[in-house]
Amino acid sequence: MELWNWASEHSDALRECIAKGLSYAEAARTINSRFNTAYSRNAALGRARRLGLGPEDRRQPSMPRKAAESRSVVEPHASEVRKLELPWPVPVFKEFGPVKLPKLRCVEIEPRRLSLVELERGDCRYPYGGDEEGEVITFCGHPRRAGSSYCTPHFHLCRDPVEPPERAVSAASLWLVEMA
Repeated sequence: MELWNWASEHSDALRECIAKGLSYAEAARTINSRFNTAYSRNAALGRARRLGLGPEDRRQPSMPRKAAESRSVVEPHASEVRKLELPWPVPVFKEFGPVKLPKLRCVEIEPRRLSLVELERGDCRYPYGGDEEGEVITFCGHPRRAGSSYCTPHFHLCRDPVEPPERAVSAASLWLVEMA
């Protein structure tokens, strides 16, 4: 028996079982007992679908349904509408005027504006351009700082401008110094 191809007698028997109103499991058991095969319920269902006898063509009793016209959609009254409560405060914008942009930090250095191909091993790789559509991106090109891809002015531009607080000296370390 080929699993992917039913014999014509088996397909005819499946048509007969479906015409009698048997379920797919019952049809598979009937075919298996008559032809000494081992078709499953799913095999019978798949074959029936390929023959055009799928479950959409079978008329089985189902739960009675109400007509769509009897259903009506009731709009809630304005007093019944619940406000959406957010767990955070929502900002209120009273004026939609122009937005004040923050002052940008800039470096007091004139870039060499080298292309990526022109950059050498020790050159700063801080990019310039590319803001507008089709604008060429160039790079600073000044000698870079040791351990960084940028020159010293661009290194400090990219870092947090806030200086770290001075290291606090604890009383215990002072006491150890006095003992020595």
